[in-house]
Amino acid sequence: MQRLLATRSLLALLLLATPVVVVAALMTGPVAISPAAMLRAVSGYLATPDVPPRDALILLDIRAPRVLLGFSVGLLLAACGAVLQGLFRNPLADPSLIGVSSGASVGASLVIVLAGSWGGLPQATGLGVIATGAFLGGAAATVLVYRLATTAFGTSVNTMLLAGIAVSAIAGAVNGLLGYLADNDMLRQMSLWQMGALGAANWPRALIALAVAVSLCAWIPRETRALDALLLGESEARHLGIDVQRVKRRLVLLTALGVGTCVAMAGAIAFVGLIVPHLVRLAIGPGHAGVVPGAALGGALILVLADTAARVVIAPAELPTGIITALLGAPFFVALLLRQRGSL
Repeated sequence: MQRLLATRSLLALLLLATPVVVVAALMTGPVAISPAAMLRAVSGYLATPDVPPRDALILLDIRAPRVLLGFSVGLLLAACGAVLQGLFRNPLADPSLIGVSSGASVGASLVIVLAGSWGGLPQATGLGVIATGAFLGGAAATVLVYRLATTAFGTSVNTMLLAGIAVSAIAGAVNGLLGYLADNDMLRQMSLWQMGALGAANWPRALIALAVAVSLCAWIPRETRALDALLLGESEARHLGIDVQRVKRRLVLLTALGVGTCVAMAGAIAFVGLIVPHLVRLAIGPGHAGVVPGAALGGALILVLADTAARVVIAPAELPTGIITALLGAPFFVALLLRQRGSL
């Protein structure tokens, strides 16, 4: 009963904080927009004469898709992190463990370098093309990891972890080779993309990420009972009537879709999928019926706040959002390791 009350309280708090954080993010930036101007822009856009065109353009064409993209990406990363931590039965598990992020990085870098070599860098490496290459690279890495970990006896989670590490190492080597072959402009594009940022947000990107987020939010809650059973061990889960092999396949595919979409749309944003689920688990316990939605909402809000900070810390310039999340996440990760070492 106490955990149920804690879960409901946390979810209620996050839901109440959501409109506050979103409105604050829409108002904040190098150009501040007052609440009154924001309301006029939303109600009339450019059709109302007393709405400054600049404010309406900034709010509805720049900030709104960026906030929506950040919300969707943060939600997906944290929800997928919670799922993978349950699947691997390890609170230090991260969405990058299955090779999606590294594969997507190779896909994006390959598009940048090849397009530049063909003489079409400014035109051919439009953000849509880079995102497509990143998504295909992440999908290929996931398929490879899953194939390496699957035998006639089923899919081994431990082997999947090792395969993910191996694929990430190979991807790092390929990225190094591509970096060696790239010129200065290509290197800058590769570096900025790998840092992770929401500066390229637009409505098509935001709506794609939102569609994937809604789809996963509709499906993943169906798997919470299986995730709770897997915490006891695979044999115990089978005795409870869980089709372990099918569940693992579905969860890997769902997390690959979610993380692949995030990396394709916003680059490699670190630590959100690691930190948020662990914090939620510490607050309300290990039950995935509360951890998954709590992590999803928490991740969405944290990424929106991090992106807002990235826009104003060195305004009018912007920091990549991935730098903000890494600066916040790395110390927490070290503290988490020290805490776990102390509990051994």
